[in-house]
Amino acid sequence: MSARKTNDSGIVVIGLGRFGCHLAGSLLQLDHQVLAVDSNPARVQRWSEQLDRVVQADSTEEGALRQLGIADFERAVVAIGASVEASVLTVLALTELGIPQIWARATSEKHAKILGSVGAHHVIFPEAETGERVAHLIVSKMLDFIEFGDDFAIAKVRVPEGMVGRPLRELAADQYGVQVIGAKLPGERFRHAEPDIVLQKESVLIVEGGTVQVQRFAALA
Repeated sequence: MSARKTNDSGIVVIGLGRFGCHLAGSLLQLDHQVLAVDSNPARVQRWSEQLDRVVQADSTEEGALRQLGIADFERAVVAIGASVEASVLTVLALTELGIPQIWARATSEKHAKILGSVGAHHVIFPEAETGERVAHLIVSKMLDFIEFGDDFAIAKVRVPEGMVGRPLRELAADQYGVQVIGAKLPGERFRHAEPDIVLQKESVLIVEGGTVQVQRFAALA
């Protein structure tokens, strides 16, 4: 197992079905390097000219993933949808490699529970989530994200560490090009943002603004 990760910008996408390819393309548009893996040679050939690196390998085999250098990546996405067994074994192999962030596609609630039990840190349901949205969540510190067509987004983000113990008015979010519209303190429900709310550790904010500005604000956490 790799003692320390060396590739914190690249992302592994395993499974080049419709969702996997859409996700890989979205990650490329966000200027992240992508290593795409699929066991089907026809799919590998099909996407080799459109993606950065596309390789054919059995992702259920830890040794094969290690040979590809995947142990050096910080993030991996298991986008396999056709075989529950293959997706579970792939997550297990990634867990054995010590990948810090493993995202996995689930086709049912039962599948999701199994993925979580073998090591997936985030489980996604592509039928309800677009590749673009998942890509933004993977590469940022946002907890949730909705983007609108006119370069406008609403996101759920953690409170910046430097603001813990201080009132919301001191956040001056407008200098970052965003507006805080809601806040949730630990153990409480979301409420409208009020200047006198004292932000606590683990507080969550709802912010709106331009997509880039929202992403930059989320990075402050």
